[in-house]
Amino acid sequence: MATVCIGIGSNLGDRAEIVRQAIESLRGLARVDASADEADGCRFVEGGVYETDPVGGPAGQDKYLNTAVRFETTLSPRQLIEQLLAIEQAAGRPQRSKRQVNGPRTLDLDLLLYDQQVIDEQGLTVPHPRMHEREFVLRPLCDVAGEMTHPLLGKTVHELFDDLKK
Repeated sequence: MATVCIGIGSNLGDRAEIVRQAIESLRGLARVDASADEADGCRFVEGGVYETDPVGGPAGQDKYLNTAVRFETTLSPRQLIEQLLAIEQAAGRPQRSKRQVNGPRTLDLDLLLYDQQVIDEQGLTVPHPRMHEREFVLRPLCDVAGEMTHPLLGKTVHELFDDLKK
């Protein structure tokens, strides 16, 4: 089982409901292995939900709701990213080729960390390349994985958040 961290954001529609539904969908991914459930050690941890201003993109966007989750899964990084994209599309987010960069979105799911792996492939970069620069990512990630170490920067999520606040 791999320990993964996913960032969740929404600034269109019923943001709270969209985030709730995304968390439920992610809970299902934590149980891909039929023998894995919470009683057997598959831990699913939800962070706090924070309202944040949009970063970049067009002016006039609504505020985001952001959170993060940590769980264990048997999915490979590629399988996981494909599932995240499917969950986004089910929530009404257009395919990548039709998206506005940093534009408003019903749902944004980012694979932030996958164990201590470093992956740089087309359509899949882990750890997330800008997570250490974004308070809206690090704040909820501290709630669920504050002691996890960024595999490239060698700092814990808490240390990255503290550095950002300086």
